[in-house]
Amino acid sequence: MAKSWYILHTYTGYEGKIERTIRTLLESKELDPNVVIEVKVPVEEVVEIKNGKKHVRNNKFLPGYIMLEMDLPELGWKTTCSEIRRIQGVTGFVGTKPNERPRPISNEEVKNLLQKSGEIKGEKAVHVKQSYAVGEQVKITDGPFATFSGTVEEVNVEKDKLRVMVQIFGRATPVEVGLLQAEKI
Repeated sequence: MAKSWYILHTYTGYEGKIERTIRTLLESKELDPNVVIEVKVPVEEVVEIKNGKKHVRNNKFLPGYIMLEMDLPELGWKTTCSEIRRIQGVTGFVGTKPNERPRPISNEEVKNLLQKSGEIKGEKAVHVKQSYAVGEQVKITDGPFATFSGTVEEVNVEKDKLRVMVQIFGRATPVEVGLLQAEKI
């Protein structure tokens, strides 16, 4: 037996309810806490700017899926897996049929999912929900160029940066700002 992460497929929108049900089954000892170790619904932080105010919320980045850390025994794994499959809204383990032993995901996939959801220290993925297009007028709201207005020259989504042409002392000057430091006019 070795601890591994498994992906459980669920009906979309039922992830939270199923997570709570699994936690309840663990507390009542209907599921063995030595077998099912951790339950996670992978979420990412989404930052949205509306009316000049920053709103932060958590979005499921894998709707319809739950991560389970389990230490499945060689004998008796069917009992645990069938108990989990019987939960209303669960369709099964990803990549296996109901009578097959679930297959764990790779350590690299686990690391990527946990890092994206901010569980692992390092770069916590924050998704910025704001779209800019070249040629749009924006107002810089934060940083050394706050209150300046200009035209978007370049959008770099990977780095969450904008290059904005602003008028400084009567001359057009390119300024690089973060997506959260500007808003559309």
